[in-house]
Amino acid sequence: MFLPLHDQNPLKVIPFQIVTFAVILACVAIFLYQQYLPGDREQALLVAFGMLPAVLFEQRQLAPELMLVPAELTLLSSMFLHGGWLHLVGNMAFLWVFGDNVEDSMGHWRFLVFYCACGMFASLAHALAEIDSITPLIGASGGVAGVLGAYLMLHPRVRIILLVLLKWPLLLPAYLMIGIWIGLQVYSIVFSDDATTAWWAHIGGFIAGMIMIPFFKRDSVPLFDRGTRH
Repeated sequence: MFLPLHDQNPLKVIPFQIVTFAVILACVAIFLYQQYLPGDREQALLVAFGMLPAVLFEQRQLAPELMLVPAELTLLSSMFLHGGWLHLVGNMAFLWVFGDNVEDSMGHWRFLVFYCACGMFASLAHALAEIDSITPLIGASGGVAGVLGAYLMLHPRVRIILLVLLKWPLLLPAYLMIGIWIGLQVYSIVFSDDATTAWWAHIGGFIAGMIMIPFFKRDSVPLFDRGTRH
């Protein structure tokens, strides 16, 4: 397990990552609200606003009192729910370190659309892989994976400071750190029996981010940091 702490990559256009900060604030606020709910009401919240593949594809129906939003909208709403402190902190750390430069590459409003689109594609990838599942998918990791895919296309050589096993700091280029991360996702799909993590959502979001970044970034922003020294 590793957490990114900082990247050596200052902002060039925007003065501050407003959308990145707002998304983190929203996720933290919603998670704190979850903590004040009794266990049964929190579970009802996760079922109502999490993405259930079997409900999305109309194989199952929720109880009327849980049908608070259309099933299609849960592709988005599920991104703002988290299942525990580690789940929340891990996602927000990745988003804070990598989101600012991706937001810088395209501007605030485009980044908001980009982030949400990556998360929705990630949720859909998970749903297609687990069509019969009635376990709610929650978490920002699909959108965060899209941000990682975009960052890899924009700044592969930037050095990232990581905390490995929550003990040891390590400095790695982004392409190596992100390469290890995506390798772990693929390895987990093939060999892991951990059914609590939506590995296909991570991969779907990552691929979506890589594909969409050329269409969302400013024309003046090069891919792969061409012409830039690190």
